[in-house]
Amino acid sequence: MKQKREHDLLEEAKRFSREGNAQAALDVYNKLIAEDYKNTEAHFQRGVLFNLKGDFGKAMKCYQTVLELEPAHAESSIALSVLLNDVGRYEDAKLIFDRANKRVRNDSENGIIDPHINRRFSAKHYELAEMYYSYNRYEEALFEYNKAVALDPANFEIRIKIAKVYAKKGFKTKSFEELRKIKSEAPDYVPARMALGLLFFENANVLEARTEWKSVLRKDPSNEEAKMYLSLSETANEVSLTSLA
Repeated sequence: MKQKREHDLLEEAKRFSREGNAQAALDVYNKLIAEDYKNTEAHFQRGVLFNLKGDFGKAMKCYQTVLELEPAHAESSIALSVLLNDVGRYEDAKLIFDRANKRVRNDSENGIIDPHINRRFSAKHYELAEMYYSYNRYEEALFEYNKAVALDPANFEIRIKIAKVYAKKGFKTKSFEELRKIKSEAPDYVPARMALGLLFFENANVLEARTEWKSVLRKDPSNEEAKMYLSLSETANEVSLTSLA
């Protein structure tokens, strides 16, 4: 009976949230917590609502309460880590994230896999990789991109970035291999063909580059980037395209 009431109240609060009535949702979550302080879902959802409202201090307190009650609550770990990072508490953010990440790795080793949680962790590693990449710290960037793609293998965007890092480090063969793998796995994925065309052009293989860009236009006739590169490649001896950005 108690479980059904909790379930019904949680659903009611989530409905209020979907309808944009944050205060009504908070009132329901507060009622749930008053009845059972250990209701981690109610604490977590309160945190989400405070986060959306921009009340980050209250949001962090909610996530911290969840972690006190349930240290393995990955969603709260990620949310708290992101907020701490945003307010400049980088060491605290890293500590919480690393602890949660270790739990995810242990769960994976034990055959427990939550794709949604893995994607959230992947996004965090991707964010860090992008920062390293922007400062030309390619070794660290590659390390973080590989962590990200291990957690989200179907994310082709990360794999393109890995190919770009290989190119920046001078490992052109590895870069070609990665982009060709993506092209083989997802023939209609335009960004891989665009990147492969640029890599061909960078290595003075204009015909192969044009083949990739023409293929892009067959799939997406309005692709302005492919049109631009094709136009520039017609005067390849006079124009130097930038390398993989």
